[in-house]
Amino acid sequence: MTDTALESLYEYPADRTWVTANFVSSVDGAVSVDGRSAGLGSPADKQIYLLGRDLADVVLVGAGTVLVEGYRGARPDLERRARLGLPAALPIAVVTARGTLTPELPLFTNTAVPPIVITCAAAGLSGLPADVIVAGDTEVDLRVAVEELAARGLRRINLEGGPTLFGSMVAEGLVDELNLTISPLLAVGDAPRIAHGPVIPPADLSLRSVLRADDVLLMRYRRRNSS
Repeated sequence: MTDTALESLYEYPADRTWVTANFVSSVDGAVSVDGRSAGLGSPADKQIYLLGRDLADVVLVGAGTVLVEGYRGARPDLERRARLGLPAALPIAVVTARGTLTPELPLFTNTAVPPIVITCAAAGLSGLPADVIVAGDTEVDLRVAVEELAARGLRRINLEGGPTLFGSMVAEGLVDELNLTISPLLAVGDAPRIAHGPVIPPADLSLRSVLRADDVLLMRYRRRNSS
């Protein structure tokens, strides 16, 4: 497919807050190889991963994923964002209920725009070069977090993990769409699945599209009660 066709297929709905999660998994459900998602990647998955960022207002990710994957500031395709009428800046919003983020991380030192840190009062985070949102007392209230992002004009939310944040977002009914790449690998091992969290009634999804790149499948699911 052309870039224009992919942009149309993966575009966010207009005039509403929308959370799209992006994950890659092995055929047997592993979310990582040797502790990192990069071991499951492919050129096609990377293309959709970067497209997800280019179409979004903000990247939402858990602090554990930031630390394991070595997150730095986003570097979107500026030509594409200008063509689509999106601002050049693409902030990373990190969710943490603990004091694990420190100012020397690449997230803060290697970025064109300050990140957003979404935390709770009990974490006691201060002194970070970031826009700090306190959403909750002892745990992060994810519904408040999404509302705070939307209040800043960041309504197209690209959720990149990890499994605990994704599971919690699903449990709160906050995920509208899932872009899932199936890597043609059997990873076995003890890697987690893409979502981990409280036991909830399963969320009903509709399959919106399937793309194939050699042996890689790229699927797009939408929650049925999302407009």
